Order: sequence, then structure tokens, then C-alpha cells
Amino acid sequence: MPQIEEAQPKYLQIAHHIRDQILRGDLRPGDEVPSERQLAADWKVSRPTAARSLEALSHQGLVEKRQGSGTYVRSLEVNRRARELYGRARQTGKIYTPGEYAVITSAGWLEAPDHVAEALGLVKDRRAVHRRRVTNNQDGPITLSTSWFAPDVGERAPKLTDPERIQEGTLMYVERMTGRQGSYSEDRMCARDASDEEATDLRLERGSAVLIVHHVVFDLQDRPLEFAEATYPPHRWAFEQGYPLT
Repeated sequence: MPQIEEAQPKYLQIAHHIRDQILRGDLRPGDEVPSERQLAADWKVSRPTAARSLEALSHQGLVEKRQGSGTYVRSLEVNRRARELYGRARQTGKIYTPGEYAVITSAGWLEAPDHVAEALGLVKDRRAVHRRRVTNNQDGPITLSTSWFAPDVGERAPKLTDPERIQEGTLMYVERMTGRQGSYSEDRMCARDASDEEATDLRLERGSAVLIVHHVVFDLQDRPLEFAEATYPPHRWAFEQGYPLT
């Protein structure tokens, strides 16, 4: 059994161990994960603790429980661009590829909209730091995105309110200033008509269809670290997934 930081609750230690197996590909889509009984025996924990670890994985969208059968790894749809951005920033210190650049159109403290407050777990203090940017290349706008951070993060990472670019990337800067590391993310996607503001920033005709992605980054303690809302124009492919045909 691996040695994992004791500061984490036991159920999270178990969930993170299985999650890492899934993300490495040791457990593939359709594979069965250990049962509550097996986890309880292997990790020397109670059945409710083992059940809670599987619930955490299910909440993260990594596994699904099949009645009367077991718990299995789900087929994952990957936000390829988000993974590439974070991976590139960690490896090279640069978040954009040659030819890409971002323009920060606004930054600072705002009252968080309801969906942002819910994603970040804001209850009484609804203030949040936002950073709104348009990413471009030689062909024009690639995406419009707004990142939101809870008050404690904004106070510890003051550059978030500065409209100048953060060279290392926003998430890398937040990790460095807060000591909290991004661990996994959840995406929710839908399509709708662009707002007038989105159409202007993305150089679209009014009423154009756009893809909306709500992206939440969680830290090692499963606390929301960043909420981002990205808007993709219709001619930009933001997501890819490969899968076997047999």
C-alpha cells in the first residue's frame, strides 16, 4: 500500500490512489475498481470509509456504480486544451504556444454571480477575484475565458487583480502563492447563443452558437481552487477524444 500524506482524510487517500491509477492508465475505461469490502480490507478502514472513497471518485466523474455488479471506470472525455495548458506551464514555465497570446480585458474584485459562488463554495462573503481574457493567434480569437478565485486566494495572490499578464500562468502563480496544488478538475459543457459581449470579443455575428465550458480545479484536499468559464467560437475545436472500436 502506498505511503500518502497523513494530513489527508483516509477516504481521500484511497480515492486519490485509485484516481492516480485511472489517470496513469493502470485502470482503463470499463475496468472494475476494488469493491468496498476489498478496499476496507486492503486499507484497514471501515466499510463506510471505503464507500465514501468510491463516492468521491463518482463525484469526480471517474467511476460509475452499476447496480448488482460493481463500480467501474467511466469513459473520460478530456478537456484537451486545459490539460495541455497546465502541462505546458509546469514543464516549460510558458502557458501558450508560439503565435498565441492573451489580452486581459478586466481583472479585480467583483460580487460573484450565483453559479460562480456555488462552484467556489462562497456563502456569506460573495466577493471574488476575476480575470477575464481573450486568447488569440494569427487567425483571430481562440477563446474568451474568465477565471474566478475565492477571497482567501485573492488576498494571498495580489497579481490576480493586475491586468498585466502573469507569465508563468494564472494557476501556477496561485499554486506558488497559496501553497495549494491543483489536483484534478471537472468540466461541464453546453452550447448556447453568444451574448452580445461574447460576440464582440470573439468577432462573431450576433446570435452565433458558442461552446461554454465550466472548469473547476480542485486542490489535494478536494477544495475548489479556481473556477473558469470559457467560451469557444464555433470554428475552434476545443476537445478531442480517442477510443477503441472493439
